Amino acid sequence: MKFANAATDGHRGRVPRKEMITGMDYKEKNNRAPLLALALASFGIGTTEFVIMGLLPDVAQNLDVTIPQAGLLVTGYALSVAFGSPFLAIATASMDRRKTLIFLMGVFIFGNLLCALAPSYALLMAARIVTALCHGAFFGIGSVVAATLVPPDKKAQAIAMMFAGLTLANVLGVPFGTGLGEAIGWRSTFFAVAGIGLAAAFALYKKLPRDIPIPQVRLAQEVRSLGSRQVILAMLISVLASASLFSTFTYIAPILETVTRISPHAVTLMLLLFGAGLTIGNYIGGRLGDWMLMPSVIGIFILLILILMLFTKTSASLWPAAMTIFCWGALVFALVSPLQMRVVNEAASAPNLASTINQGAFNFGNATGAWIGGVALTRGIAYDQLAWISVALAALALCFSLYSHWLDGKSRRIASFKVPYPPTSEGMRS
Repeated sequence: MKFANAATDGHRGRVPRKEMITGMDYKEKNNRAPLLALALASFGIGTTEFVIMGLLPDVAQNLDVTIPQAGLLVTGYALSVAFGSPFLAIATASMDRRKTLIFLMGVFIFGNLLCALAPSYALLMAARIVTALCHGAFFGIGSVVAATLVPPDKKAQAIAMMFAGLTLANVLGVPFGTGLGEAIGWRSTFFAVAGIGLAAAFALYKKLPRDIPIPQVRLAQEVRSLGSRQVILAMLISVLASASLFSTFTYIAPILETVTRISPHAVTLMLLLFGAGLTIGNYIGGRLGDWMLMPSVIGIFILLILILMLFTKTSASLWPAAMTIFCWGALVFALVSPLQMRVVNEAASAPNLASTINQGAFNFGNATGAWIGGVALTRGIAYDQLAWISVALAALALCFSLYSHWLDGKSRRIASFKVPYPPTSEGMRS
């Protein structure tokens, strides 16, 4: 009572305004700047991951390797995220979260400088692997940190805001980086990305709270948590969602050039349209994830399957293909923050490690999907029919999503039948 009176403006024991705000209200008023800092970092990481695709011909010529060999730089990065990042997450598990994220950006800056200076293909591959180590760990830990900065009903939106940097990397970072590399050399792109990393590290240093909780590390308990059926299902769904995208999207340029019959310049515009869809889908996915998580995931998968089926027909014409590609981008990225939130929720005792491994699951899906699409093309499937592979993978992800949601309902039904208190002896006799 005395504290309540002291919080009024006219009382002589007036409390400073910052002290008057409850913990939750204070979070709501001060979470945007740290989330923007996390988004800037994700923008840099997303740019360095995807920009190499547009630089492959120049890299191959400069380092005297074939384009398929240069293409392994993409695969090496994805596999490093999938299998290397969890070890880095474990190594930093007991560190201060703010210092850990800044350290990971330091690894990112160092890796990109190595890429820019690498004199040979082998050293460039090593530099890409080093850079990728911070990718999964940063997004995994950053997702958990973003969720702690906001009220419980806005956690998926906070994760989506962080991942907005990744979508903008596809819309702005990759085209700009590719253009810069074509103009003054591919090495300049990695110098520029290192500069973005430096800006992001400074923003994290200035804007992240200094009192982010440090989780207690119990490795055995975390491993048990990761082995739960719902966590495994969530990660499997992430792999299949990503594989569904990359089994077709990896080959989107030849699809658009040979089936839709548009110029390479028009392909770039189509990719920008896809990136715009990613950005909108990321925003929608954050909202849906906070509203009804698993029902939203199921609904998005159903719409995604319909869009992919439609793309096998619309890819033959410019405007129908453009509309389908935009919707495809929106739907596929509407899944990212809900699936990330699902893993964090289900692995409550190991959120940082689980979130990091889920990022590895997405990247493993990238590599797997591209490989499946390549095998299908080698076996003779036509470009305009490639999306059926994506349909099959998305349908499988939908089945696992339905099963996971059914398990949720089953758990709730079992919980509702449990007796809250042990029956008394009198009750037992009756």
